[in-house]
Amino acid sequence: MSTDKKHILVIGAHVGDAEITAGLLLAKYAEAGHRATVLHLTAGEKGNPAMDAAEYRQQRVKEAQAAARRLGAEDCIILDHPDGELHADETTFHEMCDLVRQLRPDIVLTHWRGSFHRDHRAAYAITMEGCFIAALPGIQRPQPAHLVRGLYYVENWEDMEDYHPDLWVDTTDVFDVWTEACREHQLLRGEISFDYLHFYTGLAAKRGAEVGVKYAVTVSLPPISRKRKVDFLPTDTEPVLIF
Repeated sequence: MSTDKKHILVIGAHVGDAEITAGLLLAKYAEAGHRATVLHLTAGEKGNPAMDAAEYRQQRVKEAQAAARRLGAEDCIILDHPDGELHADETTFHEMCDLVRQLRPDIVLTHWRGSFHRDHRAAYAITMEGCFIAALPGIQRPQPAHLVRGLYYVENWEDMEDYHPDLWVDTTDVFDVWTEACREHQLLRGEISFDYLHFYTGLAAKRGAEVGVKYAVTVSLPPISRKRKVDFLPTDTEPVLIF
């Protein structure tokens, strides 16, 4: 276990987004003794055409809580924004600001902006704006200012426009924990529409092969963070060709 404890917060537009895209990272951090939190901006209650939205919301809340427990997350927060109608506006910016100041995460992961899903684009904007104003002491809110030190975007098949993977993380040791957590969700098991778990297990294997491990995930840095000054070209910490 690491003695330098961090708090990792994953923000998803719908229940299931955080688990399928960042669940491997949540499980890895939790297993290492760090604090993990999942924040769902909507329940994704309109994603099952065979069920009433209110009834499906109840199911999704239970699934999210069960998955969070399996991943080792201490907190599972589900907001009341309606599925398909998530708005990036001053109200949601300040709501996110307050949550960031309350939770005080060291690391935040969320959707990349290049998505064909409007809720995912809104989640990106809400997270970015909320984290920005959360860091400004001059903006007076109930909680004191908090600066997020690490902000990353997760790889999502719906958010791939101009997505550039920058970091690969070996998640082999928690792969089974993650798959069991995802199986708590009817949607992620592929029983409603797209076979999410089949796709993302394949993606984890693909990303792992790229860096010489069994399973891995990638994250993207904010564009300005991709620029790094070095005194000499690094060799020990960079991805290398595998022969």
